[in-house]
Amino acid sequence: MEMKTRPEIVISTVDSERLERLLDSLPNNGFIGKVELESELARARVVEPKDVPATTVTMNSTVRFKVESSSEEFELTLVYPKDSDLSGKTLSILAPIGSALLGLSQGDEIEWPKPGGGVLRVQIHEITYQPERSGEFHR
Repeated sequence: MEMKTRPEIVISTVDSERLERLLDSLPNNGFIGKVELESELARARVVEPKDVPATTVTMNSTVRFKVESSSEEFELTLVYPKDSDLSGKTLSILAPIGSALLGLSQGDEIEWPKPGGGVLRVQIHEITYQPERSGEFHR
């Protein structure tokens, strides 16, 4: 099945460095989707934190999004694994949807491989909070 061209993604230098370190610290089969996340990071446009567009999903952003297969809308904060908790309000970057959201902009849609086959189609509705937009460049 042909993948639609993935939307351009933008990542801050801080997120890029931290995610590279995180990926390097994990075993090769550390989590499903490691290869996809690495390839997303490799194709991302990396900019200084202050230059990240205000409507782009960065680490620690809170995002309202919809997964096509469910009629539910989610509002979750994209976090590093160490900040992930059971509140139901966080989404680890290592979760398939977490990796898919990073670097996307409001209105973007992406197809992302699901563990066990098939794809998730995720659509970004709104970035309700973004650290960079709030002037927090080194959170």
